[in-house]
This record gives sequence, C-alpha cells and structure tokens, in this order.
Amino acid sequence: MTATVAAIRRYPVKGLSGQDLPAVDLVTGQPLPFDRRFGLLHGPAALTPDVEGWRPNEDFFTLDRNEKLALLDTEFDEATQSLIIRRAGKQVSRGRLDQPMGRMLVEQFFAAYLSGAAPGLPKLAEAKGTAEGGGFSFTDREEAAVSILNLASVRDLEERVAKQPVDPRRFRANLMIDGLEPWVERQWIGALLTIGATTLRICDHKDCRPSSEVNPATGVRDFNTLPILERGYDHTQCGVYARVVHGGRIAVGDPVSLAEGATP
Repeated sequence: MTATVAAIRRYPVKGLSGQDLPAVDLVTGQPLPFDRRFGLLHGPAALTPDVEGWRPNEDFFTLDRNEKLALLDTEFDEATQSLIIRRAGKQVSRGRLDQPMGRMLVEQFFAAYLSGAAPGLPKLAEAKGTAEGGGFSFTDREEAAVSILNLASVRDLEERVAKQPVDPRRFRANLMIDGLEPWVERQWIGALLTIGATTLRICDHKDCRPSSEVNPATGVRDFNTLPILERGYDHTQCGVYARVVHGGRIAVGDPVSLAEGATP
C-alpha cells in the first residue's frame, strides 16, 4: 500500500479539541498554521500574558491535568479569529481572539468551567515573535515543528500490547499517515520526507504526555499510556517531529515517501 496523508489536524488553542483540515499550506521553518497559536495560562503565568516567545507546557491549562477540557468541542474560524466552544452540541461561549472583548468572554467562560483547578484567573496568550530559525507555537517543544503520527503504529499498540481500542486523537498529532509499516518512523530521524509538494526533515521522536491518557470522546482518563508503551516497546514515544525545509501545499490523500537518496 502506498503511504498517504490520512488526516491533517491543527489545535488552535493548546489543550482544546482539534480541527480537521482538507488541505494546508506549510511554510519553510514554520509550524502548521494556527496550530497551538493560543493557550490558556494559569497561576503566576497568567499575570504576564503578553510576554513574547515560547512558553513551557506547565504554564497552560492542558489535558495533562485538566481532562474535563476534552468534554468541550471547539471550532476556530481563521478568517474572523473567532473561537466557538460547545458542550454536548450546545454553544456555551464564543469570542474573537483578536479583540479584547472576545478574549474576555472566552476567559470568563473558562474561569467558571475550570473554577478551582488552579489559582487565579485564566488568561489567553497568543504565540508572538519568532523562535530561532523560524516561527513557533505553544507546542511541547520550542523549535518550530510539525508532528506526525503513523496510524499503523497505533494499530500495533492496540492489537499487540494494549488489547483495547486506541483512538489516534489521543496523541494530538498534526499529520496522520497511513500505509506504512508499524514503527518504521522510528528509523527516520534525520531523514527527509516528501509529502505532497513539501519536504520535511524528521528531527526527533515525540514523547507521550499524560494528556494521552484522556479519552478524547469521553474526557475520562482511562489509558495508562506511558507504562503500556514502556512494557510493550521499551520506550514512551509515539510519533515524530519534522521541520519544514521546503514549504508548499499538502492535502489529505497526498503521497508520503522518503526523499530520493535519503537513508533513515
């Protein structure tokens, strides 16, 4: 089977639900557009929401500690910078993230929804400025990258080790690839990957976080990801990170291959 892009997903607000895209334009040295562009700060970090630059995972409300975030379904309109938040199909908040009033409405909703989860009031932050070598977003790593998940590896995990269904959305990847051998991506560090009209260099393994324990459909923490991976594979990683070295448009269904002459 030829390897292809099975899904493209961005997470406009760190810790909230993903948004499927039919296609996207990748830019050299940049993350997936609008992926983790915003985040909800808590505690002392919320006192400095306008600081430019990357911020660590611990500054934000995420599924690592706040699994009830998975009960929310969010929709982001890139043209108007609007975030729509629904729970059980009902709209519970809406606001334009490029306007003070819109941000305040969203912050007020989360102040009530996450009441008692952390000291202080949540504040929205936007990824501004640039990281060395390109742009950045509020991902788990400071360097700009696109995360890639091999769906065959997830199927191998659920069939051979977990013995239960494993939703690929637990791993919150940008690109889901199908048609590969299980875990072959672990051999690709340093290699060039061609996807549609783009070229990416695989730069690192993607470590799993406690967020992957949370069922994205139910909001229940029901899967001990790290010990299960450790027991089955002697590592706690699922997926890889890649840097965009030649930008272009990619779409669901595009072929995926190691660049000619590349040796994983």
